[in-house]
Amino acid sequence: MLLESSRLLKAGSVGGTRDKILAALSTSVRETDVKGWYKHDSVVGVILTEVGSASRETVANALSAKITDSLSLFLSSEQVRQVDLSFYVFPEDWDKEGVRDPKAHPNLAPVRDPKKVSLFVKRCIDILGSSLALIVGSPAFVAIAIAIKLNSKGPVLFRQQRVGQYGNRFTFLKFRSMYVSNDPTIHREYVANLIAGAGDPEGKNVYKLTDDPRVTRVGRFLRKTSLDELPQFLNALKGEMSLVGPRPPIPYEVERYEIWHRRRLLDVKPGLTGLWQVTGRSKTKFDDMVRLDLQYARSWSVWLDIKILWRTPRAVLMGDGAY
Repeated sequence: MLLESSRLLKAGSVGGTRDKILAALSTSVRETDVKGWYKHDSVVGVILTEVGSASRETVANALSAKITDSLSLFLSSEQVRQVDLSFYVFPEDWDKEGVRDPKAHPNLAPVRDPKKVSLFVKRCIDILGSSLALIVGSPAFVAIAIAIKLNSKGPVLFRQQRVGQYGNRFTFLKFRSMYVSNDPTIHREYVANLIAGAGDPEGKNVYKLTDDPRVTRVGRFLRKTSLDELPQFLNALKGEMSLVGPRPPIPYEVERYEIWHRRRLLDVKPGLTGLWQVTGRSKTKFDDMVRLDLQYARSWSVWLDIKILWRTPRAVLMGDGAY
């Protein structure tokens, strides 16, 4: 959808009409919709996802009526008539090359960019928090490493390729909780069913596979307490992850993503903890998890990160939804 008004969308417009139009849009679209400048100061674009199988005319008419009603709450009738709405439909396989860096596609630049100062503060928190965790947690690292080696053969650390911001891959670290040389097919099939909405065989619709036969006895304890996640402080220290953000998916998970799911890979770096972890952890359904990730990216602030970090220890200690 393109919303155009070269007069009302100019910076410093009379009566703050640009802010009013953007506020009207914010109340009319969802976290899964992508908003940005299609043409700066004159045209705002919105990529609308999850619109269902209705005809394009039905969808366009419904959206046009909804946007017009919302604009009427903020603008005069004369100003509403100065706003032009147009709609365009693209097939779901329009981009077969996967996620791309939005910086290479300036036609839809974000309306709201996080301030550089805030991003600098976030990075400082990542460095200081990760360094402190690695120093204070060093005795736990040694104890966990010994327990892993005594329980089963194989390395202490588990390394896996994960997909980070803008689709960039990196080596993700965890304490090994599974037997070596295991078959990933069981998890690959489970993830495919989960993303498709089929849930797990037990009908719990949890994000992690329960009763996984590949997990060791020590591994079950590490997963239940989230101690297997501790090495990811190294990923955060290196800048591949942040302390707070969406969880980084495995490449074969991304292959199963619908187009709107991919948005969670664009806005912010992946993190050790996030909004969905402190809300429902693994009990959250996949689509709801993605919506929480998008909600986090949309409302991100340093203060929000601090609140999530504050709530994380309680979520871990409660162990609700952890497997």
